Amino acid sequence: MLEASLSQLEQLVSDLVQQNQALLATNQSLSAELAQTKDENESLQLSLMEQEEKQGATTARIQALVERVSAGPVSA
Repeated sequence: MLEASLSQLEQLVSDLVQQNQALLATNQSLSAELAQTKDENESLQLSLMEQEEKQGATTARIQALVERVSAGPVSA
């Protein structure tokens, strides 16, 4: 009976070691994906800031054109 219990315990420990290795591999993979996602997020945020800056410049140009048109004809 003691031998059977010891055998079962060995099997359980072996199973736990395998599960631990699988979890470590999954954790490494998820950590790599997280790092990549953070990099992509930072890149997208920079791109968004650039687009907002361009949009602001375009809006200012359009407003200036509207003001010129609203001011009436320019006499030559």
